[in-house]
Amino acid sequence: MPDDDRIQLHPDDDVHIAVRDLPGGVGFGHKIASRAIPVGGRVIKYGQTIGFATADITPGDWVHTHNVGADSFDRDYQFATDVPPDPAPIEGRTFMGYRRQDGRAATRNYVAVVSTVNCSASVSKYVAQRFGANELKDYANVDGVIALTHKAGCTGEPSDRENRQLQRVLSGFAKHPNVGAYLLIGLGCETNNVTQLMRRGQLLQDGPPTFTIQDAGGTAKTVEAAVKAVGELLPRANDVKRESIPASEIILALECGGSDGHSGITANPALGVTADMIVAAGGTSCLAETPEIYGAEHLLTRRAVSPDVGRKLVDLIGWWERYVEFFGGHIDNNPSPGNKEGGLTTIYEKSLGAVAKGGSTALRAVYDYADPITDKGFVFMDSPGYDPASVTGMVAGGANVVCFTTGRGSCYGCKPVPSIKIATNTPMYQRMEDDMDVNAGVIYAGTTVQEVGREIFEIVLRVASGEKTKSEQHGVGDEEFCPWSIGPVL
Repeated sequence: MPDDDRIQLHPDDDVHIAVRDLPGGVGFGHKIASRAIPVGGRVIKYGQTIGFATADITPGDWVHTHNVGADSFDRDYQFATDVPPDPAPIEGRTFMGYRRQDGRAATRNYVAVVSTVNCSASVSKYVAQRFGANELKDYANVDGVIALTHKAGCTGEPSDRENRQLQRVLSGFAKHPNVGAYLLIGLGCETNNVTQLMRRGQLLQDGPPTFTIQDAGGTAKTVEAAVKAVGELLPRANDVKRESIPASEIILALECGGSDGHSGITANPALGVTADMIVAAGGTSCLAETPEIYGAEHLLTRRAVSPDVGRKLVDLIGWWERYVEFFGGHIDNNPSPGNKEGGLTTIYEKSLGAVAKGGSTALRAVYDYADPITDKGFVFMDSPGYDPASVTGMVAGGANVVCFTTGRGSCYGCKPVPSIKIATNTPMYQRMEDDMDVNAGVIYAGTTVQEVGREIFEIVLRVASGEKTKSEQHGVGDEEFCPWSIGPVL
């Protein structure tokens, strides 16, 4: 096989990566053995363990799920032993955003209809649907009226983890800088009622309009009353203008979905360069998806600024192992069928590629799901690997731009925050150009990872200034609000 048919990522690797479809069914992005691996032996990619041979592997063999499996192994946990120095500062970079009264920076300006419980979801949607382009024509600075609906909020104790977490998410969106005004709609008999949400979500000081369907007299009356309230909120929400804001006010959510064998080679490392640039500019980059750093978390603990930060990350891994086991599953029961078709064999391989989004700067903090992100620099937030739930948590925490890498072709959008889609390979980008904002597949043609990372950084600033992403052009993002549900349904 000619050398230009494959690449090697690290000198210690046992595998090469196919850079085009090869004879024998080895697909673009899949792995070929570069040396013999005995049954039970470690398989190395990125210089790290990605699995163990389940059969003898000879040089030139296709390496995938038929001869490699995930098995438990001890990670060499070290804490704060390799903390990188602060990057050289990037000064003078700005974007045109909205400065809110509390000082926070917004990249978009929405009015939100917040449903406290699934029982008020339809009413909340009916209210938002009454405000189309014609109804908003006089409010040029308002990006839209969105309904934040979900499937929870009914049962449980007011103080239990499930409800506290839901309240963090709902209040995080209601108070998000990208939301210029909001109102609350509940049914009336739910645990997470309007009063509970306002008190526990610290929304009392905002004094938003609130409605309960039972008290208002039913669906139709609630819709009409809430529509009137939105009409009264719109002039206030519209009374803003974009101004120059330092790039240090960017909080960048880092996500990957529909990953493939290219993700850890092209788009994710390029996004890691962007994340480092955001940090160098004084801003924040946030990695998430705890089950999808599994097998790579030991690389992050070394970069933690303190042992406490590193141990909190490892404690999260332990919680996830227990949580998944309780339901009869295994945390390494991943990747998905689409991931495997794209060349990913084990969760360890997927995770090693995923953490590349986090760049190379020090890990400053580890947050619980949907907690407010207050630190500058590179941080981590606990979340599931399910993309809508993961991004929902980071946005609730304050992220004002999302960068989303994809190899299979995710069409994700996220109102009220713009989502920049980054393709890992050129064939998919060309098929789905209407949905992709960046083609990181050009790295295979000779463009450097650093060049693509710098390109993404510039796009982040333009999008933060109001340039619409492909998902925004399609109007995608109304259905992706997805608070993570962790508890039983009673």
